[in-house]
Amino acid sequence: MALNTDSRLDRLWKEYSLAFQDFDDLTLARWLAQTLGQLEGRVWRLSHPLLGAYRLAAQLGHRRQVWLKRLATAPAAYMEAPCCRAPLLPLLTRDVRESGLICQHCTETAVSFEEIPTTLRAELDAWAARYAPIHAVAHWDNQQRKSAANYDLAYENAVEQAEQMLVTLSTKIMPKLLDHYPAAVWEDQDECLSVQPEDLEL
Repeated sequence: MALNTDSRLDRLWKEYSLAFQDFDDLTLARWLAQTLGQLEGRVWRLSHPLLGAYRLAAQLGHRRQVWLKRLATAPAAYMEAPCCRAPLLPLLTRDVRESGLICQHCTETAVSFEEIPTTLRAELDAWAARYAPIHAVAHWDNQQRKSAANYDLAYENAVEQAEQMLVTLSTKIMPKLLDHYPAAVWEDQDECLSVQPEDLEL
């Protein structure tokens, strides 16, 4: 019987989130504000443990509406996210053209693709256009796989290209987000191509 790894991972993250359940609203708001101060000025991997902890606390804070209650003051550099009015900590994924920049608090689109500053948007558009056909290899249908002659080789090539593209995103493009946001997060994996954070050599 196959194990549902997604379900197991979800249960694990729910277990991790219990650490914040005992925080009262004021303690939670202060922890979030202090952690935002620690995140400021850097680009972060989505897989970073501090980001994982912040995301769990932020989503709990969103459910409790701690930012709307004004229980703590976020560091001054953070603007208010239009989606939920929490401090804006944007997440950039490979789907940036469709989903824009994602809010770490409510998981909705915080900045649509059209609202990203023009020069940065053009660079992200070019990156996403190059990445899309690489990612698509994981979703080829049977006919596409047969036409490739050696699908395993095509898949392995796509994995290597995806790793290179994600490293390029991290080193060349993400630092430019700091010209517009006090901190930013990037998705450092591609689960469809089995690219994991530890595969990316920065």
